[in-house]
Amino acid sequence: MIRLVIADDHPIIIDGIMAVLDSQKEIKLIGTVCNGVELLDFIDKHKVDVVLMDVNMPKLNGIDATKIIKEKTEDINILAFSQYNERRFVKRMLKNGATGYLLKNSSASEILEGIKTVADGKIFLSNELNKIFANGRPKAIHTSLFPNLSRREIDVIALIAEGLNTPEIAKKLDLSYHTVESHRSNLLQKVGTKNSAVLIKWAIENDII
Repeated sequence: MIRLVIADDHPIIIDGIMAVLDSQKEIKLIGTVCNGVELLDFIDKHKVDVVLMDVNMPKLNGIDATKIIKEKTEDINILAFSQYNERRFVKRMLKNGATGYLLKNSSASEILEGIKTVADGKIFLSNELNKIFANGRPKAIHTSLFPNLSRREIDVIALIAEGLNTPEIAKKLDLSYHTVESHRSNLLQKVGTKNSAVLIKWAIENDII
């Protein structure tokens, strides 16, 4: 059972999420709050698995509330829930410890998928966000703090973020299947993960895409 809290100051949004959750037996809505201050008080008193976190709230916004929560505990996974699809909001939420970012125009199925994905500790981004970040110009960054990525590896990251699979990337870049797989494997090894979603999160946080 996923114990969920909704932090949002718009009653109509809360009502809509409650309707989505109505038939879900594996997700239990244990509370709703309208600002970050109320949220911090709530999680001090209750066991919470996932917070569906509005970015823009009064008193204490979702960005700052996320940072405070993650500094206290790693047990709570935070799924940002916002109408803002700008890079700066997504990046700040992810940097502050959010496990995913969901847009408020998402379908009911995507909302449920997002909650369940972050509950497992996995990264989740709305499909629309993958396209937004993929359309940005990839940047070549190499300092002592970043792995030394080749231009081709950066191209591959951008296309992974766009949702393309290995055959599609190979066709797009005019490479062989095995070459793309090699680039993907090298990227995962350099970043230190086995998960493409985490690779995308890392690329967003570090302004690679």
